Amino acid sequence: MTVLGDKVALITGASRGIGLAVSDELHRAGAHIVRFARTLTPATTERTTDIRCDVRREEDVAEAVANMLSAVGAPDIVVNSVGALLLRPLLETAVADFNEQLAANLVGPFQVLRAVLPHVVRVGGHVVTIGSVADHQTFAGNAAYGASKHGLRALHDVLKAELGDRIHTTLISPGPTDTGLWDPIDPDNRNDLPDRALMLHAEDVAAAVLFAVTRPPRANVDWLQLSPVRHLSSAPHAS
Repeated sequence: MTVLGDKVALITGASRGIGLAVSDELHRAGAHIVRFARTLTPATTERTTDIRCDVRREEDVAEAVANMLSAVGAPDIVVNSVGALLLRPLLETAVADFNEQLAANLVGPFQVLRAVLPHVVRVGGHVVTIGSVADHQTFAGNAAYGASKHGLRALHDVLKAELGDRIHTTLISPGPTDTGLWDPIDPDNRNDLPDRALMLHAEDVAAAVLFAVTRPPRANVDWLQLSPVRHLSSAPHAS
């Protein structure tokens, strides 16, 4: 499939989980993929450019964006999928942990947007923000994570309010998704969390991204919420 054959797609957090699945999905659709992640070894193949970047560091983002522009030009699609997961009650959340969640889930995406938006606007591109069901709903034990994801949704809404007449914008809010972020939490051995077998797959989120960015230019997918088939309204959810 080559529906994105003339497009450049930038994906953050692209070395694992949802970011990696999105990269693979858009690559199969024909796009040239630019992957930002802390653990990547810089490399370029025919349709993939890997750039090491810690989006929490402003200087990393500036250098990575400059390298991308030099290598492949302005991105037509930007998928902000970088993120971290901490599930802990408010009174058990250290200030340093709270700040780390904000840095990974909110400040990082903001810094990427600030660096790439002039170029995305110039080409009339599409920004996709990967949020979480926790960006609309509030769950006990989500003090830092929930605050960061609510903030990310607000950031996305401001983006749409300011530039929605010049670019396409989509917020995707997945329910619990089985990625490596759950490994240290081990939800299968906790009564307050869904089993991993009941979670969405990263590929489900990637398919939603592809749907959003392949609509006709006249149509904008404002928001997509994905949920597992079994309703788990009482459990703290995270993507």
